[in-house]
Amino acid sequence: MDSDDEVNSVISSEDLGGDADSSVGDFGGDDSDVDFDELQEHDGFDTQEKDLKPRKKAFEIDHKVYSPEDIQRQQDDQVAEVATLLEQPHESTAILLRYGRWNKERLIEQYMDNQEEVLDKAGLGQDVQKSPPRIEVIDGFVCDICCEDTPGLRSFALKCGHRFCVDCYRQYLAQKIRGEGEAARIKCPGDGCNRVVDAKSLDILVRTDLTDRYHQLLMRTYVDDKENLKWCPSPNCVYAIECGVRKRDLTRVVPTVFCDCKHSFCFGCTLPDHQPCPCSLVKLWLKKCEDDSETANWISANTKECPKCHSTIEKNGGCNHMTCRKCRNEFCWMCMGMWSEHGTSWYNCSRFEEKSGLDARDAQARSRQSLERYLHYFNRYHNHEQSAKLDKDIFHKTEKKMTLLQSASDMSWIEVQFLEEASQALQRCRQTLKWTYAFAYYLARNNETEIFEDNQKNLELAVEDLSEMFEKPTDQLSGLRVEMMDKTTFCNRRRIVVLDDTAKRLKEGVSYNLHFYGFGVVC
Repeated sequence: MDSDDEVNSVISSEDLGGDADSSVGDFGGDDSDVDFDELQEHDGFDTQEKDLKPRKKAFEIDHKVYSPEDIQRQQDDQVAEVATLLEQPHESTAILLRYGRWNKERLIEQYMDNQEEVLDKAGLGQDVQKSPPRIEVIDGFVCDICCEDTPGLRSFALKCGHRFCVDCYRQYLAQKIRGEGEAARIKCPGDGCNRVVDAKSLDILVRTDLTDRYHQLLMRTYVDDKENLKWCPSPNCVYAIECGVRKRDLTRVVPTVFCDCKHSFCFGCTLPDHQPCPCSLVKLWLKKCEDDSETANWISANTKECPKCHSTIEKNGGCNHMTCRKCRNEFCWMCMGMWSEHGTSWYNCSRFEEKSGLDARDAQARSRQSLERYLHYFNRYHNHEQSAKLDKDIFHKTEKKMTLLQSASDMSWIEVQFLEEASQALQRCRQTLKWTYAFAYYLARNNETEIFEDNQKNLELAVEDLSEMFEKPTDQLSGLRVEMMDKTTFCNRRRIVVLDDTAKRLKEGVSYNLHFYGFGVVC
């Protein structure tokens, strides 16, 4: 259980990485305050602007999607540019850039200050042999790894001069690439040697399949080293996303990005889209759910509180006659009533409606208000999470439903697309609603949060109405087409109201006066 000091402490924006001097602002208006003409401009094109570009919403983030070919082209361009400036071979420049984590400005500065030191640290130290690395047969050669000295034994050495037989070299490289997932910093197998194996040398030694894996790992290292690039976390996706939002901005921006594979995620933490909740609160919420959910369930099932002093009591025997160790109050475990009113009939308790039992239950409810508060938000969060999964299952059946509707009515295929649009709107809104409850849990009670919750409620009601219509039998859907299209548009607009206004306040640096409500505390 959290202490009162922990509970009453305020998590300001400074605690979350922002400006603690910011003041609380309005969350937005209810339906009466919404300018739907403006929202239409959000949904489409602002005809007032000469260039007719769509107006960017406050919660939208600029980003670009790159294919593997795009990423490789970026690497090649940077290597070519820096190679010209440093007058180094292409492969050596690539190793230098990987050493400098692709920060070419800093690398060039360090290289100009102390060339030998940078080359040594990057794994490009002094060359012992001047000729390019190649496979050779050298008379009298003995491999230091396998001790093989067979005549005609093929061997290989980097410019550092450490020579080993080709088979040992290949096994070493295969272990590094396949076993350890290393590519950018594979060093010469010689004892204490810092020389890095370059791509040309590797191409000479290994088969095509291992070379392909090597270049994939190099590309992954390139993206991982760039602060403004991240891989899409969707399984089997090969795209990377570029976004300019930095870590210090994450308390004021929820950087949701959209990959070409149709997956949306937060660029800050790579979790699925969690607008309008900032990453810092998402982390707090998920940890709380992980820590408290099972505890809350166990306490609800296995403990009760003394009706007199409200101490938490665990039942450790079969008898329902309980005596509080703190205040010595005797009561019935079943109905929480005074034990003196039960006599010897504890095994046939029928006192549920007794006043003493009801009073005890009221006291218990009051003392557990904080637990109920958490469960209130968690249950709604979890409900929308489960509903979103069900809506997604329905989405997979939507095309079949659209086909049935088309054959059962005189609608064209284009006209039945309203079902797919409704399904997509349901999934988006459910995702948003889920995270509004996590966000609301950390908001102190004031006029602004009431407005936020009104907007939340309006979106939720609209979503439930649309969800109910979507599940109607196919023969009724044709008559609901116009109504469903209107409700789909309304759901999307209500989602914009919640997200857009919250995003504006976050960008303005408003502190929401966030409280960390610990377990077992009355709010």
